[in-house]
Amino acid sequence: MKWKVSLTTATLLAMALGILTGVFLGEPAATLEPLGNAYINLLQMAVLPYFLVALIYGLGRLSFSEAKMLGINAAGMLFVLWLLCLIVITAMTFAFPKLETASFFSTSLVETPEPIDFLQLYLPSNPFNSLSNAVIPAIVVFGVAVGIALIGIKEKQHLLQPLSTLLDTLIRITQFVVKLTPIGVFALAASAAGTMTLEELARLQVYLVTYAVGALLLTFVLVPMLISAVTPFRYREILSASRDAMVTGFTTGNLLVVLPMLAVNCKKLFERDDFVKEEAESTVDVVIPLAFPFPDIGTLLILLFIPFAAWFVGNAMSITEFPGFLLTGFFSFFGNVEIGMPFLLNQLHIPSDMFQVHVMTLVYVGRFATMLAVMHITAVALMTTCAVNKRLSIKPALLVNKLLISIAILVLIVVGTRTLLSYTVNPEYKGYKTFISLNNILPAEPYKDFKDSLPKPHVYDTNTPRLAQIRKRGVIRIGYYSDSLPYVFHNDNGDLVGFDVEMANELAKELDVSVEFVRIERSDSAHALGEGLIDIVMSGCAVTIDRMIDMTFSKSYADETLAFIVKDYRRRDFNSREKVQNMKSLRIGVPNLPSLAIKLKGYLPHAKIVKLQSIREFFNTKNDLDALLLTAQRGSAWSLVYPDYSVVIPQPDIVNVPLAYAMDWNDHDMADFISTWIELKKKDGTIDKLYKYWILGESKAYKKPRWSVIRNVLHWIE
Repeated sequence: MKWKVSLTTATLLAMALGILTGVFLGEPAATLEPLGNAYINLLQMAVLPYFLVALIYGLGRLSFSEAKMLGINAAGMLFVLWLLCLIVITAMTFAFPKLETASFFSTSLVETPEPIDFLQLYLPSNPFNSLSNAVIPAIVVFGVAVGIALIGIKEKQHLLQPLSTLLDTLIRITQFVVKLTPIGVFALAASAAGTMTLEELARLQVYLVTYAVGALLLTFVLVPMLISAVTPFRYREILSASRDAMVTGFTTGNLLVVLPMLAVNCKKLFERDDFVKEEAESTVDVVIPLAFPFPDIGTLLILLFIPFAAWFVGNAMSITEFPGFLLTGFFSFFGNVEIGMPFLLNQLHIPSDMFQVHVMTLVYVGRFATMLAVMHITAVALMTTCAVNKRLSIKPALLVNKLLISIAILVLIVVGTRTLLSYTVNPEYKGYKTFISLNNILPAEPYKDFKDSLPKPHVYDTNTPRLAQIRKRGVIRIGYYSDSLPYVFHNDNGDLVGFDVEMANELAKELDVSVEFVRIERSDSAHALGEGLIDIVMSGCAVTIDRMIDMTFSKSYADETLAFIVKDYRRRDFNSREKVQNMKSLRIGVPNLPSLAIKLKGYLPHAKIVKLQSIREFFNTKNDLDALLLTAQRGSAWSLVYPDYSVVIPQPDIVNVPLAYAMDWNDHDMADFISTWIELKKKDGTIDKLYKYWILGESKAYKKPRWSVIRNVLHWIE
């Protein structure tokens, strides 16, 4: 007897073989990616036309009363599924283990979120442009409009018959391409397995695990139980109807391409005596494309990334923030996740670079999201069709029983997941170690560091430019402050590192002189420059009015943004101007800069301003200060050292402070030279490279080749 392998079995075997191939080949397996993409393109070729034709044909066959009933019931089913998903999102956040962390400065702190243009997404001025650009919501609106208009046409059968033939043709094309699924899945799985790294998985395991658990819980427990509780279909029948589409969706990560397959399988369930087959099939043809442009629960579950990102950067959301977050997040995802996610990150003041982490996770969670989306579409199709055909049965006793079972399973899953993650996630805070172990990235010559004693001052000839004297003696002296993270500081090896240390080394190298660093007090800067103790101050020096009176400055090489540094638990108290100005009896610490104190006094006239001799004084002493006024860039660096503090910029106030290099008051020639040199360093990318490394924290080492059998075991390639 000939053994026939089902499409599901063949696809799963192909996926397993693809993973093994990726592990064996490693990065060379990426060459198979075009084959996988070709398979997806073939699937997509007929899907959008099918999508539009099915919607017009399905609606056009109905009467106005039937269409009204269909819309109301579909909306009700979608609402129930969305509510269920939002409950799971909230519950799964309790599975996050306790973690103390902090992060580098992020540009999201100073960015203004862009509003979502729902008008553009849902109201197509040119439906053909929407078709060519795959703007699904706009395509659905156009299809619904044509379908509704067709309902009232008396001679519509002349159009419905060709549409029916075209629909069957498009389905046959898709069914043929679906037979190629094992080949496409093999290529996609091999490419993904060959390029993923264990480090990426380890870093994001909390989100990956909680999302996967939540998706599996909804796919195989909560949603099927809901369907079986209100329809005539049994649990096994529901999974049987969605199985092939779920496997294909999981392996391809594409929901759109499995819709025709899912429609065919759902229709088979209605081949019963108590269903009018033609009416049931017509309803399925309308409901599936109608439900597609609305957020499915697989996509909606990705909202879990937002509380994860907040937890990841050390600003975990409080339970009181969830209602507003879920409401905003839900409507944000009505458009596009890639639009909604940055919007939500900005709204909640989570570093925007977490969006890149989100994009990386799509390689993993996208498979589960598509699988869950298939179950979502299945649920909408089955429950809505049953409701329209008056076969929806709600039994209170059965519903209560399944509700209690679902709650018990949900609680057990959350507790079990948290327990598992508590053992697998190391709670030890490593941000300080990572930060303090940073080394300079640009090559530099040996230097002298006068950190404990002052060198002998140089004697300057007032008739000779200082720059010429520096080159003649062969050494330039750089003044720096002891608390200038991340511009100048000593790492765990005792080496002097930081943004401005690297800039000083570059300056010395290009002047062909050696470099000496001299630690000075901020208040002694002008005196040290005038007495010849140092030649220039390069230490994250902010340009202020009081400093400009005593020193001359180069052009700015970077800008910083004023912010408050507060205890983690108080960050929400300072995130808006209104909240800050309404607080009574505030005590704010300020570095010993008169102009900064004046600026703060104008902003908070009733606050008590406490001048600090050192930034470290705020962190090292037990005081009754509510906050420290600093800049977001250096405050973020300090939060890496003291992770129980956070950086907050009261919205909508964005106040920038320029950074520049300070020289003696009379040394205008050297200031002009340094200004021109800064422009050159901007042009050649040096400043941008150092900013990304020291301020934004993009300090990843060069990526090592992916572990593979042929590289690390057989040693066939280097």
